Amino acid sequence: MYAFHEFFAGGGMVRAGLGGGWTCRFANDIDAGKAATYRDNWGANGLHVGDVRALKPDDLPEAADLAWASFPCQDLSLAGRGRGLGGERSGTFHAFWSLMTALGDLGRGPRIVAIENVCGTLTSRGGQDFVAICRTFAEAGYRFGAMVIDAALFVPQSRPRLFIIGVRDDVGVPSSLMASEPVAAFLSPALSRSIAELPAEVARRAFWWALPVPTRRDTTLADMIDDTAWHTPAQTQTLLELMSPLHRARIAQAQDLGGRHVGSVFRRTRADGRGGRVQRAEVRFDGLAGCLRTPSGGSSRQSLLMINDGVIQSRLISPRETARLMGLDDSYRLPRGTHRAYHLTGDGVVVPVVRHLARHIFEPILDQSLSSREAA
Repeated sequence: MYAFHEFFAGGGMVRAGLGGGWTCRFANDIDAGKAATYRDNWGANGLHVGDVRALKPDDLPEAADLAWASFPCQDLSLAGRGRGLGGERSGTFHAFWSLMTALGDLGRGPRIVAIENVCGTLTSRGGQDFVAICRTFAEAGYRFGAMVIDAALFVPQSRPRLFIIGVRDDVGVPSSLMASEPVAAFLSPALSRSIAELPAEVARRAFWWALPVPTRRDTTLADMIDDTAWHTPAQTQTLLELMSPLHRARIAQAQDLGGRHVGSVFRRTRADGRGGRVQRAEVRFDGLAGCLRTPSGGSSRQSLLMINDGVIQSRLISPRETARLMGLDDSYRLPRGTHRAYHLTGDGVVVPVVRHLARHIFEPILDQSLSSREAA
């Protein structure tokens, strides 16, 4: 069994992705509602509810092979007003890493540390926050590699996220996992620029992960949805009236094609061409949902639009449908209340992405490390 610590654990989606071959020795989240869902699905053993800034090494008595941290993204996103790692929420990264440092000083530092966050981390505060994170890995004695992985490779949801995975210096990395150049599927222009701009002393600790690209996804958004109550025709018409000519043309094209088409819709505020702002509804029919978000306002709530032989129907996406788009199976217990369920899934990590990383990076490294210790 491999052992892990999960910080900012939410409903335990990282735990779901790691799978039955992994033992959770510690899980932490400050949100009592998310912690309740974690307990509903995984039990209370090892769960510590509270602020990461209050944790001490004694709270984690057992060593772990992996520490995972999906720390809050609010200050790193476009809505974060430039606060970055200096913000109240995203700044909890520093508290997490201080704990990792303290564990390392006690000889209990994790062999692998993985962090996940929005791609805005790459450009936050002019790129300074990405440099700070990479420097943290390097100064703590970890070699590291960064990737941008879009969940759309695994599930029908557009959700690109930055992953930085570091390996302790005394833990060998199989040569098959290290690439001479980045894998194109896991690279973005912003990541390429950010790595190129790392200070030399930090860049020396960086490498590219040779992560295999998954097989072609065979599901679409239409496969994720239930046959449930739809909006009234008047409500659907109100949504259609918010669309620009471009998006109305997409709907007309789908109607002309006939058959069944399922699209996702977000409401956004756009320039009206006259110096003002106007709310617009924007639809996509590429088989993907838009990136799930926490329900902070009307624009964050994703709708579904179904065209069936020319007839248009609409409704909000359901909590269970969002869970499926995160890779959770239907046995996963969601919190009661639509708002709480949206908050949980919108903040989560896509389960098959975690499983892919575990299978192709974490487990091969740990298996080689175990073999080396047994040979010694």
